[in-house]
Amino acid sequence: MTLLRLATSEDLPAVLALLEDAGLPYQDLTARHLADFLVAEGGQSVLGIVGLERYGEDALLRSIVVRPESKFTGLGTQLVDAVQEHARRTGIGTLYLLTTTAADFFARRGYEVIERSTAPSSLQKTTEFSSLCPSQATCMRRRLIQEL
Repeated sequence: MTLLRLATSEDLPAVLALLEDAGLPYQDLTARHLADFLVAEGGQSVLGIVGLERYGEDALLRSIVVRPESKFTGLGTQLVDAVQEHARRTGIGTLYLLTTTAADFFARRGYEVIERSTAPSSLQKTTEFSSLCPSQATCMRRRLIQEL
């Protein structure tokens, strides 16, 4: 059985190892970031992770990764659904992300492609936007709270 839970500082080594193994940015992550990370745990193993970086009512969805043996099981979708609900419950109105490989995955989950330059300036100043993710990465957005 897979358990989804908030990450703790004790998860940091497993989170960093998963990200490094997947070739995803991890160099800027510290235990402080884990307050908005979710971990999928099976038995004694971390099977997948997803995290947010908050910037007011916006957040950067980053660091979603699932272990190779757990791919195509629906775990990635579960993680995205769970982090979106976590974001919504904690006051995030819009999620943004950068991806070089998963635009179709996120499009099927309601994310729309936007110009990177139209993302909020607070996100554009992040390490992920400014240096960790390549300039050709697709920028996407999903509004969690619809404007009236």
